[in-house]
Amino acid sequence: MGHVEIWVLTMCVIFQFGYGFYLPGSYPHKYVVGGPLSVKVNSLTSIDTEMPFSYYSLPFCKPKEGVKDSAENLGELLMGDRIENSPYKFKMYVNESEIFLCQSKKVSADDFKLLKKRIDEMYQVNLILDNLPAIRYTKKEGFMLRWTGYPVGVKVQNLYYLFNHLKFKVLIHKYEETSVARVMGTGDAVEVMPTVTKEGSDMPGHMVVGFEVVPCSVVHDGNLVNKLKMYEKYQSPIKCDPNAVSMPIKEGEPIVFTYEVAFEESDIKWPSRWDAYLKMEGSKVHWFSILNSLMVITFLAGIVLVIFLRTVRRDLTRYEELDKESQVQMNEELSGWKLVVGDVFRAPSNPALLCILIGDGVQILGMAIVTILFAALGFMSPASRGTLITGMLFFYLILGIAAGYVAVRLWRTIGCGDHKGWISVAWKAACFFPGIAFLILTILNFLLWGSHSTGAIPFAVFVILLLLWFCISVPLTLVGGYFGAKAHHIEYPVRTNQIPREIPAQKYPSWLLVLGSGTLPFGTLFIELFFIMSSIWMGRVYYVFGFLFIVLILLVVVCAEVSLVLTYMHLCVEDWKWWWKSFFASGSVAIYIFLYSINYLIFDLKSLSGPVSATLYLGYSLFMVLAVMLATGTVGFLSSFWFVHYLFASVKLD
Repeated sequence: MGHVEIWVLTMCVIFQFGYGFYLPGSYPHKYVVGGPLSVKVNSLTSIDTEMPFSYYSLPFCKPKEGVKDSAENLGELLMGDRIENSPYKFKMYVNESEIFLCQSKKVSADDFKLLKKRIDEMYQVNLILDNLPAIRYTKKEGFMLRWTGYPVGVKVQNLYYLFNHLKFKVLIHKYEETSVARVMGTGDAVEVMPTVTKEGSDMPGHMVVGFEVVPCSVVHDGNLVNKLKMYEKYQSPIKCDPNAVSMPIKEGEPIVFTYEVAFEESDIKWPSRWDAYLKMEGSKVHWFSILNSLMVITFLAGIVLVIFLRTVRRDLTRYEELDKESQVQMNEELSGWKLVVGDVFRAPSNPALLCILIGDGVQILGMAIVTILFAALGFMSPASRGTLITGMLFFYLILGIAAGYVAVRLWRTIGCGDHKGWISVAWKAACFFPGIAFLILTILNFLLWGSHSTGAIPFAVFVILLLLWFCISVPLTLVGGYFGAKAHHIEYPVRTNQIPREIPAQKYPSWLLVLGSGTLPFGTLFIELFFIMSSIWMGRVYYVFGFLFIVLILLVVVCAEVSLVLTYMHLCVEDWKWWWKSFFASGSVAIYIFLYSINYLIFDLKSLSGPVSATLYLGYSLFMVLAVMLATGTVGFLSSFWFVHYLFASVKLD
């Protein structure tokens, strides 16, 4: 998976892609026997460097018609995918062997160095046929392992061997015409659907349901190759043994590329052709993590219930039963939260910043929930590349309205209904998070441009992102802000005194509690976090969105409970400065996620090579952690605000 993917992927990073049914990304494509099939190539990828490179950056054969980019969406470009045409061409259900592709130019010193470097860094070649990535099976200690793509080459005893002969196996299934397919055949897909005519209707057609590759390193006879043109038959038989290598790369010598293809009928039906890529591994682990989260939630819910029942209700009923004189007397003996009644709604320090953070948090949280819900329902299948990120961007832009509305309404509430400065708050809310994102993205992009990686966002896409930000996101946020300014501000149930009350000395520093409280939300998601990290950095297909959605909802509940309990504890010791503490009580989970990502870098990505790769990893992690902090902090603050408002609205103190 490419890089800048994560830029947006992080927004949904707390979520782990749930196990919904998914709608295959495209319609079944019917190929008649002998019809042309063409293979496409994606970027070369490596889990060692996390930097994708273009397939044609290495001396591979180029197609006769020249290299052309395939249609892509914004999400694909952000992920570092560069899908191009390739010289590999098949004919449906026609087995072919010993096909000569091309002979490269003599390997120059630079190419030789580059090939050795790419082989050392374990780069994989990614091929695609009919939207299916090539899959490779290897045996290890009696187990079958599945890989997508195949390595550029291999190093054996200080010699570098290149895989120059590919043995393809295409699994096909007879095209079954169904009435449903014909109903769905609208727009672009019409040409795919068979047209029913009297004589042509029984043309047998097939669909591609699997694509496997076995790479081999084979020595070719130079004399046999010289007169051959592309796609002609190589005259001597080629023995493809995946366990032996025989074609070392030598400087000043050309490389010959050949391939063979075999078709095999399969029982796999079209809708389940992605199953091989999405084998559900470790679903028990997901359920374990959900049970683990539920235990934490129940424990916290117990505490919240005790607070409401024991303290709040008991105090209120006892207080309301007394007559006037006793009430006056009791007011003098009041303890805990009732003492801060005149200060509890005193405006916090830096109120504008708090409003901006809450607005952006609502936007990120809303985007995460909507995106994951859509993904869990199967609208963003792995078959349609880049839809997840395109979807996230779209929802993020639209939810600018919510960000502006919440930020401005909170600003007016803190200012007791004052309109002054709402435009500035809405404008800053529109620029705060995307501004930091662009800063991180630009710095990382310069690193990627410097190393000529396809993970770098092309300049045109950069301009598109800026236009989306300033022409859609900013205006929508300002529109939201306008509605927030028009809406009635939330009125406080009690008056605030002129002179702030002194906060008594505390036994423990309050920041210690705030930092410690982040461990509870972290506990609910650290197991899922491992799967998410593997999906982003190890290139595994991540798709268990149903689980992810459950975990996200649990996370929201835990954050709300943690923050509420902590706010109550602070009020009980007469500390009325709860605004920022409630935000960081649940937002501090981000610190633990960042520590976890450093731990993941050291122990799971041991092979990550070079300072550029490590900088990329930490840059994206930082970005992800910021998004998580805004989303979780917002949940904590809003739940605490509701709690404090409810608490003091239900007590009648003069």
